[in-house]
Amino acid sequence: MRRLSELPVLVILLAFAALAMLLPAGHAMVNADYRIARSFFYAAVLFLFLTAMIAIATANRRPRNLARSQLAAVVMAYVVLPPVLAVPFHHAVQNTTFMNAWFEMLSCFTTTGATVYDDPARLAGSLHLWRALVGWLGGFFVLLSAIAVLAPLNLGGFEVMSGGSLGRATPGTQQITRIADPSERIVRHALELFPVYGGLTLLLWILLLTAGETGITALSHAMSTLSTSGVSPQRELSEAQSGRLGELMIFLFFAFAISRRALFTRLPARFDLPLWRDPEVRMALVCIAMLPLFQFLQHWTGRYEDDQSRDVLGALRALWGTLFTTLSFLTTTGFVSEDWQAARLWAGPGSSGLVLVGLALIGGGVATAAGGVKLLRVYALFKHGQHELDRMILPHVVGGEGPVARRLRGEGAYVAWIFFMLFAMSIAVTMALLTMSGLEFEPAMIFTVAALSTTGPLAQVGADAPLSYALLDPEAKLILAAAMIVGRLETLAILALLIPDNWRR
Repeated sequence: MRRLSELPVLVILLAFAALAMLLPAGHAMVNADYRIARSFFYAAVLFLFLTAMIAIATANRRPRNLARSQLAAVVMAYVVLPPVLAVPFHHAVQNTTFMNAWFEMLSCFTTTGATVYDDPARLAGSLHLWRALVGWLGGFFVLLSAIAVLAPLNLGGFEVMSGGSLGRATPGTQQITRIADPSERIVRHALELFPVYGGLTLLLWILLLTAGETGITALSHAMSTLSTSGVSPQRELSEAQSGRLGELMIFLFFAFAISRRALFTRLPARFDLPLWRDPEVRMALVCIAMLPLFQFLQHWTGRYEDDQSRDVLGALRALWGTLFTTLSFLTTTGFVSEDWQAARLWAGPGSSGLVLVGLALIGGGVATAAGGVKLLRVYALFKHGQHELDRMILPHVVGGEGPVARRLRGEGAYVAWIFFMLFAMSIAVTMALLTMSGLEFEPAMIFTVAALSTTGPLAQVGADAPLSYALLDPEAKLILAAAMIVGRLETLAILALLIPDNWRR
């Protein structure tokens, strides 16, 4: 293990990507699909050989700046790994272009879940397993990079409560960042995180199987829930055999995309607040309580005399459909309840998928696999706005609730506003590029938010009519691919990598 930690991070990632190809190869072999089995097995052997050659060539390389080396490895992973992951997928599908295969793998690895294969029957079960596995590994990589790379550098949402400089180590981690090898840090955190991440996935898989779901579908949905990728071997979640019982089990596991507490047992003291004081939990509870309630009550604002008002069972189905879909898009997973359509009909013609766009923009918790702006940043801006309104009434009011709350309203709100502006600029630039490629305004907006918030299924439910990634031009796919990488990495992390050390303050 010590020899493994001495290798560059990208070499380790390439090795594990090659080893992961053996799982769909074995699945295809068991199902007597030898062509797909050969595609993945030969690709695994090829890339393991190439990885070994690269490992020998780079074994003695030592970067000058370890922190920047870690951050660069995280960025380069989204550039180097998707083409590697697409090679066996492209060869196994056959009747597809390499660009579509690359787009599919990038979408899965960034946990976006945007698919160019609208017909699930076009792909064999082993290929659906590969898509879900890539998304699952991508979610694990997001969690690992958040705690091992971004947290020591005050990035990825940690800057809101740390009070330190962006892209620079906090006083508590500065010495560790200087002397620890990047690969050693990542390997150590991976060994701590993987049993929890894998154990929760296994538990959800078993629960879905007991609910009556088939093996490959249950495994795909379990992986997609923990990684928030939303990858499914079915067109819609309503086609699942587990029904509402399966939805309830998935709903419970969405909690791991709201707070990092269950996944990370060791956190800095400033992040280790009691559960009832956790800002992310509070914000999430407000969203999943108020939005479904408003949509549920909207039924009586325009159709009070409707006979459906007396349908108690229909009301409960509508409430559940709204509750499940709200939390699903808040965690940027993108699963849609089988009762969502009933919920939209219950709410009346004023209901719109745009509420899901707003939920995807908010996103989940810091140091989780969810994307979006993140709940902690939204909470910091909310508390700052609340304090400013209080000062308008009482100019000399002093905000209380301790030093953590004051830091959250002050420096935390400041850096949260910076990120929000960068995120808004990313939306504007991406939309402008998509409209120049030939898309209308509304589809361009939906595709942009879906890519930057890593919520690919948003394209199917965000507009009045479902949108298809398969119908996009190659230029639009390239733009969305870049947006998915930016949304997954976050603009602050990219800027911290591009700006030289002597420019930072």
